[in-house]
Amino acid sequence: MKTTLLIIRWIVGLLFIFSGLVKVNDPLGLSYKMQEFFEVWHWTALHDYTLPMAFVMNVFEVVAGVAVIIGWRMRLFSWLLLLLIVFFTFLTGYALFSGKIKTCGCFGDCLPLTPAQSFGKDIFLLVLILVLFVMRKKIQTSVKPVAAAVLLFLATAGSVSAQLYVMKHLPFVDCLPYKPGNNLLDEMKTPVNAVPDSISIVFTYEKNGRKLEFDQTAFPADFDSTYKFIDRKDRIVKKGNGLQARIVDFSLLTVDGQDTTMEILGQPQPYILVFARDMENVNEWIDGFHAVVRSAADKQIPVMIVTADADKAMQSFKDVTILKCDATVIKTAARVVPTYFMMQKANIIDKFSYADKGKIFARINSVK
Repeated sequence: MKTTLLIIRWIVGLLFIFSGLVKVNDPLGLSYKMQEFFEVWHWTALHDYTLPMAFVMNVFEVVAGVAVIIGWRMRLFSWLLLLLIVFFTFLTGYALFSGKIKTCGCFGDCLPLTPAQSFGKDIFLLVLILVLFVMRKKIQTSVKPVAAAVLLFLATAGSVSAQLYVMKHLPFVDCLPYKPGNNLLDEMKTPVNAVPDSISIVFTYEKNGRKLEFDQTAFPADFDSTYKFIDRKDRIVKKGNGLQARIVDFSLLTVDGQDTTMEILGQPQPYILVFARDMENVNEWIDGFHAVVRSAADKQIPVMIVTADADKAMQSFKDVTILKCDATVIKTAARVVPTYFMMQKANIIDKFSYADKGKIFARINSVK
């Protein structure tokens, strides 16, 4: 039994460490996933707290994984892990059975799982953690207290430091569809084997005090103005396979609303798109931006700002092309405000945080 418990501890510990580290790589991604759940539950007041919650959860997953492997304070951590996995199982079960959440974000964007896979993974972990919980009093650590304290400190400090770094300098590993090497137009294409959901539009009307439901193919023969409209909703008749383009709703508009996406992405010469979702902290990066513009001008490389806050952008930048884009698209493409994209036609050649000005200048100077 001792060997079995050791194997279970390693499996649970490694899974939690892996899950935590994948999300440490991109804490904003988990924050956005939390917001997606809160929007479905109409808890949007919690949106401002999702990043601190994601930050703490990622650190805890890594620390808990280390604690389980070394068997440190299992009476405490078995309770914490049990509560956490019950919570995770509820979330993944909700995503699976409600159909309102496409992915749970358990392993971030680097290893996307379907709701069914996520739920199955959590059921598996729940069983293992229940075994550890029942046997928690028999688990003794062989690691000395000082060594355990050092390991847990390193796990905590490493997780915190890594998250602080990537929130300023972009993730260590870019798993988004907007990563360097990708072609935006290719990522916007629907897979050839994609099967969309079959949808039926269901209408609800009231007549003579009775509520009636019917779809778009079966309107009543006597339908007229005596029918009072109540509601309409989409009902899935047949589920598709869930495949869709990795990039959706991407468009670049001029400040007066004209779609210029294909014109911009068709430019033969290199150009730079600076994605800045908002202008709240523009004073932190405006000087560096102008320095980049001057350096790019020497190489005849156009620089354009892509933002969801065009009005404020026009107030701060007078002689720069401003393009409008949806805020959700921008926060997916660029985790840091702002993020510089070196482009060649629709190809993403490179991608940098504003904090890495040296790398941006070096990339510009490398253009021939």
